Amino acid sequence: MPRDPRMRAFVPRWTRAASIAIGLLLVLGAAFVLWRTSSTLRELGFAGVSSGNVVLVAVVVIVGAVLLWRLGGVRADPSEEGLRVRNVLRVRQVAWAQVVGVRFTPSLPWVMLDLADGTQLAVMGVQQSDGRRGRAEADRLRALVDELGTARDPQADEPPQ
Repeated sequence: MPRDPRMRAFVPRWTRAASIAIGLLLVLGAAFVLWRTSSTLRELGFAGVSSGNVVLVAVVVIVGAVLLWRLGGVRADPSEEGLRVRNVLRVRQVAWAQVVGVRFTPSLPWVMLDLADGTQLAVMGVQQSDGRRGRAEADRLRALVDELGTARDPQADEPPQ
């Protein structure tokens, strides 16, 4: 049975490609620095790069690669129950009924969800950098929120006294 096309993941177009390209530059740059430093030190009569320096460069490359991997993996996965938002540092599941509003103005880098508890949640899976496609994805997210249960103000449901 084919999956509902409305429920396809919200994934930014260029973020993954940029993360891969920057990751390759990071690894190649670190290798180049170690190679040039080692050969320069040997020309000056030193033994070369110390193991401490190699470990430090490796740690920097690993931390950078992990951050780039997380950045390349930002997305939002809708389902009938809610929206699973994976940003760089955190994954959060929100029910459709928790979402009060969807904001995506030109001054925002990505979609912001206004939640019923008064907090906001960034959805980095829909980005301004994607231009027209990003705006279309924001509209699709708004339609899902409208269809599947925008939260209501609980005070608005109280009868007048």
